[in-house]
Amino acid sequence: MSTNESRRCFRAAAGVFVDLVGQVRNDQWALPGLGVWDIRSLVGHTTRALSTIETYFAQPTSGPVLSGPVEYFLSVLGDGADAEERRRQDTAIAERGRQAGADLGDDPAKAVRDLAQRVLGLVDASPDETLVATPAGAMALAAYLPTRTFELTVHSLDLTRSLDLALPAALAPAIAACCELAGALAARRPNAASLLLNLTGRNSGSESASVL
Repeated sequence: MSTNESRRCFRAAAGVFVDLVGQVRNDQWALPGLGVWDIRSLVGHTTRALSTIETYFAQPTSGPVLSGPVEYFLSVLGDGADAEERRRQDTAIAERGRQAGADLGDDPAKAVRDLAQRVLGLVDASPDETLVATPAGAMALAAYLPTRTFELTVHSLDLTRSLDLALPAALAPAIAACCELAGALAARRPNAASLLLNLTGRNSGSESASVL
């Protein structure tokens, strides 16, 4: 995917997320969202796909530069072999999501809209080679954006499922890009064979879950 297309996917995913949050009614914020999160916490977690760009832009970079989004995810997620470490990681992620949701204040839709506007302006004004200081290491903006698109897209799908909202057509290019990234990430996992069986419907028992 070209960097221009990657930028378009990011912008589209951010726009869809903003629109979906704008459809959340006042009485829906405490409804179940995903796992331990209610809708507010799910939205809060998803805003971190935007707010981290602001945060990491402002931090100094050092050390080797990660080559791309697959290396980023492999670094921040680990291999999952240590169950206790994964449990601690999941707990920390859940708490950050709850805190981010609380930080949205009395008008979450406006807070999300304002954040997206700031971040999109920052991204538009920054060259592809701009270095971003992520927890996994320094990355070029062009390499980091697909990770943000992935988070925005997957959690926008979570929102549509939780609130029974229509799937926005504008998300289609980002979904396709995320499928490509997920496939590349799956190929690097120790359980790649099992993931391939899942994708071809062998483990799910449902033909609708197969890519074939």
